Amino acid sequence: MQLDMDQPTTKHDLVMAVWEGLDCVSVGAHELKQIQRAVAQRFGAGAVDSPAALARILADEGALLRHPEILECDAQWRARRLSEPVANQLSFGSLSEAAQSMVELERLRRELAKNGDTGALRELRDAIAQHRRACLLIAESPVITQAERAEASEIVGWLDVWLRTPELFADWLELRRAAPEFRAQFEQ
Repeated sequence: MQLDMDQPTTKHDLVMAVWEGLDCVSVGAHELKQIQRAVAQRFGAGAVDSPAALARILADEGALLRHPEILECDAQWRARRLSEPVANQLSFGSLSEAAQSMVELERLRRELAKNGDTGALRELRDAIAQHRRACLLIAESPVITQAERAEASEIVGWLDVWLRTPELFADWLELRRAAPEFRAQFEQ
């Protein structure tokens, strides 16, 4: 599908241009996701409407809707949007905050895995990778104390393990916190 992103000036025009570019009569999850990507690219992520809202616009223009697919796509999209604030509310500013956040992170990961929401799991991993990068900057900063750098470096290690093997993380963290070198360095 070729689309000149400079042409459509309104979101409605862009939705219609993408649909026409797809050259399809019926609309389902695949088509709605392509439209959402185009809207996000052109107008920003905040401008993306729900799959149900986009389906309504297309139905008004004569598209045949694959309703079960659209309902499923819409439910998944809404579930992801509800989970986004949780990932953004996690805090890794200290070891105690990180430990609490890791409990919430594991709860969220299990819930998303149980629901089979691979898109939301990918977004969660991306959010954690971003937290890791922020902690790495702190760990390498010369303007904070050595103790703060050591904590940030430890948290980077935690996030590395979670990113590689989230299913094993809880057990690994329990072992890590019981390790003599951890206790010597971080327990007061």
